[in-house]
Amino acid sequence: MIIDFHVHTFPEKIAGKALYKLSRSANITPYTNGTLDNLLVSMKESGISYSVLLPIATTPSQYETINKTSIQINTKYKDKGIISFGSLHPDNSNYKDILNSLAREGVKGIKLHPVFQGVYLDDIRYMRIISYACEQNMIVIVHGGMDISFPGKDYAVPVHIMPIIKEIKPDKMILAHMGAWDCWDAIMPFLSEYNIMMDTSFTMPRLPREKFLKMARLTGIQNVFFGSDSPWTMQKESVQSIKESGLSTEEQEMVLYKNAIKLLGL
Repeated sequence: MIIDFHVHTFPEKIAGKALYKLSRSANITPYTNGTLDNLLVSMKESGISYSVLLPIATTPSQYETINKTSIQINTKYKDKGIISFGSLHPDNSNYKDILNSLAREGVKGIKLHPVFQGVYLDDIRYMRIISYACEQNMIVIVHGGMDISFPGKDYAVPVHIMPIIKEIKPDKMILAHMGAWDCWDAIMPFLSEYNIMMDTSFTMPRLPREKFLKMARLTGIQNVFFGSDSPWTMQKESVQSIKESGLSTEEQEMVLYKNAIKLLGL
């Protein structure tokens, strides 16, 4: 079994346009056409049993459509291995109602992206959302570090990550991209003390193998989750990068699926 904890798709009607816009801004080429059906093909080719879909509300008004779609996907694709999270924007003042509604519908978590949402992670609005999500026993996945689509935008770098970690002490918050994309040296001193949960999305082979191993073992292998960031990386190659990372067989199993099974309650 393999569980990919970090993938993205788009509604079929806008997938082409969305991929074109995002690929141009980031200067990267997507590996799928951005649709759910194409993701399922990729999963089959890669031996992936489950993929966790992470939508992002880039404006306050988007949460209703995004979360309604997530609930529908979880029903329609339940037997095909797709698990969709929800999302909301830090400007949603009704965040408690949104999170309560998602929890009632069985949605296991939310995705937040400070760079796309244009708000620093240690802003009180994020503090409130993450704190309440923790109270609801929901998983929170947050973009960590820089974003190649927005050079210089430091909304989610470690100086803005650590106040959340220290104050809220979230027990189900995963920082994407091995904690802080392209800021790995800055997050590393905190790993062993705070046991920060991280996913591997869009990091390997960008993150040197020796540094990846050091970071994974500092924070604890039980806190590392495999993620590809499909369509921006190829799932099959991302799986192979974990197998060639230098992790032991037992560590690979924890990263590729055992940690995710426990967190998702599968």
